[in-house]
Amino acid sequence: MMVDIRYPVIDLPATGENILRMRESRGFSVRDLQQFFGFDAPQAIYKWQRGQTLPSVDNLFALAALFRVPIDAILVPMPDPGLICNEQQASACCSAFLNRLLRIRRVPFHPSTIWSVVEAVLPSAA
Repeated sequence: MMVDIRYPVIDLPATGENILRMRESRGFSVRDLQQFFGFDAPQAIYKWQRGQTLPSVDNLFALAALFRVPIDAILVPMPDPGLICNEQQASACCSAFLNRLLRIRRVPFHPSTIWSVVEAVLPSAA
């Protein structure tokens, strides 16, 4: 059965502002984060905060642990993604990302697992 859902899209500028706000509210400097991640230079952190790029999944996981928040507290979804796709399209679009995420969590990949992850992140999507 094909289920139409709105494809979730991350609001990069709002997520960057969120990272900046969380870093400052916890008393971390950009240099603190640079050292925490073992970066040679702070440019990646500035790009995250400006909403130019997102942290990798591994770095997002570490950032959430450092800030002591769940990952979805860092990411800000677009208010209205606007793109509608069906289950098969969403599976194709998300499978590479989710497969990597599931391997990190040591969960076997299966198409139904995609929907459990989507439902966990966006409970109203199902």
